[in-house]
Amino acid sequence: MINLSEVLETNKMVLEQTLDVRTITMGISLLDCIDSSVKATCDNIYKKLTTLAKDLVKTGDEIGREIGVPVVNKRISITPVAIVGGACCKKSSDFVKIAKTLDKAAKKLGVNFIGGYSAVVSKSMTKADELLIRSIPEAMAVTERICSSVNVGSTKTGINMDAVRLLGEIIRETAEKTKDRDSLGCAKFVALCNAPDDNPFMAGAFLGVSEGDAVINVGVSGPGVVNAVLKNTCRGVDFETLCETIKKTAFKITRVGQLVAQEASKRLGVPFGIIDLSLAPTPAIGDSVADILKEIGLEHPGAPGTTAALALLNDQVKKGGVMASSYVGGLSGAFIPVSEDQGMIDAVEAGALTIEKLEAMTCVCSVGLDMIVIPGDTPATSISGIIADEAAIGMVNQKTTAVRVIPAIGKKVGDTVEFGGLLGYGPVMPVNTFSCAEMINRGGRIPAPIHSFKN
Repeated sequence: MINLSEVLETNKMVLEQTLDVRTITMGISLLDCIDSSVKATCDNIYKKLTTLAKDLVKTGDEIGREIGVPVVNKRISITPVAIVGGACCKKSSDFVKIAKTLDKAAKKLGVNFIGGYSAVVSKSMTKADELLIRSIPEAMAVTERICSSVNVGSTKTGINMDAVRLLGEIIRETAEKTKDRDSLGCAKFVALCNAPDDNPFMAGAFLGVSEGDAVINVGVSGPGVVNAVLKNTCRGVDFETLCETIKKTAFKITRVGQLVAQEASKRLGVPFGIIDLSLAPTPAIGDSVADILKEIGLEHPGAPGTTAALALLNDQVKKGGVMASSYVGGLSGAFIPVSEDQGMIDAVEAGALTIEKLEAMTCVCSVGLDMIVIPGDTPATSISGIIADEAAIGMVNQKTTAVRVIPAIGKKVGDTVEFGGLLGYGPVMPVNTFSCAEMINRGGRIPAPIHSFKN
């Protein structure tokens, strides 16, 4: 039974602490849309998306109004397009036609993004995988609401360094093609290792082949709530009390997401999949993971002790969340994007936070180097090296890691790039200028670690 104090507490979370449900994401399988003709495949995709998801936005808005918690984004994830287009796409431009069809469907439905313009190449690439990857710069340039991802490695298979090398070039090309928009196309692309099949968050969302025909996955948020609770009740307390407070707060946040997921599933007639209980920040003041780290006791994220504080936060969020829902999945942890978190931006501008420190932090959190603006003249091989480093962290530690970097064409360290909306703005961060080109150009595959051999 819900009592009055719980109602008032949730109301306060919404009004004063920026609590929201970050996304309802409907996963839709496109396997039955495959045809030998590009046109027929596109027609099938458009029809299925606009039929199954026709009430998604309306339903999300209705639920948000009824329970008094904003449902910020309504999104769709789909079967990786490299699989869907494998039978009909003979050149990269064919995949771009699918991207345009997806964008048209997204606008028709009113969803924020469709994720799944993707390829899973953790061991090797098919011809279709390579064609899709080479189409990414054009696809990101000519669409508005499509997100793309490539999974380049896993704990079981190792790291596909041929794909890693190619992605450095692709990210540079995407930046060039969207340089009139501060290289915005790169903000819609992410390279992953150990990508989950059920992630509701962009840009890495896709519907894995282990999933059914359609599913509802919900991503919660709430860093502002955690920060406010710590500020009001936990200054000067010991670590045990601090951890218990974060865990209980994460439980409450996740219960809100569980309610939204169940309602969306029932009203849309689509099975409920998972809750992703990530703390996902926004550029709004007070809605910051960095501010939580400061409340734990850091002058700025990046100070000594940052990785330990983030590990603590991530663990307690997971412990609280799994008590609130039996079906926790996706990424589930604390996100540390730079441009989307005002506290992270402040830390970079203060000189406290570097890419190297962020990389260390990704060993203990979700998901990786995220929304980081780098100089526009950064070599493709250096971008590939950054991806390889993050993939290695994911591979060895059996966790999801990712890289979403934006080489801002024409910008240098000290400049600022404005994206707007949830993507915020970002200071251009320095990249180590020593070369890794000889390593990247070796090609082939880094083998899986010994602990992956469990059969």
